[in-house]
Amino acid sequence: MAVLKMILTIVFILICLALVVLVLMQEGKSAGLGAISGAAETYWGKNKGRSMEGRMVKWTKILAVLFLVLAAVLNLNVF
Repeated sequence: MAVLKMILTIVFILICLALVVLVLMQEGKSAGLGAISGAAETYWGKNKGRSMEGRMVKWTKILAVLFLVLAAVLNLNVF
């Protein structure tokens, strides 16, 4: 069981680092203020989910869920 806890801890640390990097790479929400004047109807506004920024947002959500699940599992003290 100690080996499993060590592996989960290493995976947890890697997820933490990847989550930090992904959050720091993303643009702030203030960069999208052009939506007020109607600039959101551009190509990038319509296809945001397919862009690099959209993929980073999706992976941030996935890694955040994995982070929470692993934090709960490592805190169970079953190991």
